[in-house]
Amino acid sequence: MKVVRRKCAWSVVATTTVCLALALSLSAQVETTTTTTAGNANVATKVERGEVVTVSGNDLVVKMADGTIRHFTNLPASAKVTVDGKQLGVHDLKPGMKLQRTITTTTTPMTITTVQTVKGKVWAITPPLSIILTLEDGNNQQFKIPEDQKFSVDGQMVDAFGVRKGMIITATKITEVPAVEVTQKKTVTGEAAPAPAPAVAASPPPTPPPADVPILVAVGSEEPAPAPAAEPAAAPAAAPEAASGVPSWLIWVLVLLVLAAVIWWFMSRKNRSGS
Repeated sequence: MKVVRRKCAWSVVATTTVCLALALSLSAQVETTTTTTAGNANVATKVERGEVVTVSGNDLVVKMADGTIRHFTNLPASAKVTVDGKQLGVHDLKPGMKLQRTITTTTTPMTITTVQTVKGKVWAITPPLSIILTLEDGNNQQFKIPEDQKFSVDGQMVDAFGVRKGMIITATKITEVPAVEVTQKKTVTGEAAPAPAPAVAASPPPTPPPADVPILVAVGSEEPAPAPAAEPAAAPAAAPEAASGVPSWLIWVLVLLVLAAVIWWFMSRKNRSGS
């Protein structure tokens, strides 16, 4: 992409022959030549870097290297970015892409020289204000005479007061216009967005234990989950009261009474034998 700007500072340079200002439009008898001379060019390069934030239609939001956010709107379809050797349009850009724009500005000083020459026969002259010439096509043309104007008559230079009616004169107007030509070339390159980190494969879930097998639970800071209820044990044999329907405490009282009677019987028998 090239952008050319031209700045002209108009100035009139003293001529080596005769400088004649034209009061009316120039006729076909006035010969005009223009030449342009270029000076030494000055080249400046600027590099801008940024990262694509969002892309919406022809609008692009880029975060620059200095942290600022720049919004580029209505980008032309001709705008291209070179990424990995491929030309991408704005619609092909993706968030995360790294962009680099290089702007090369060439400033060249110029001198535009315009030479206008007219030749004719003096039809009338009012020194030092104006002169009327009869040109080669037979038409009369009036010209304004600048201050300190000189005329070439038969190879000699004379001022306006030395010009007479009927003389053949040659008048030349030379202007040199300094100008500056500025050319910009912009190239945009980029890097594809980094590939996302590969996702870590999730470990397969543990195989559940077979049915009716206790599960070990690690003890941590949190309250442990309750252990699964054990299978109910086999019912114990029925207590005596369950079999007979008599309360168990009564059975034990009877047992104690029988035991006490037996002991009393043995003690009584022993006492009789000793007497």
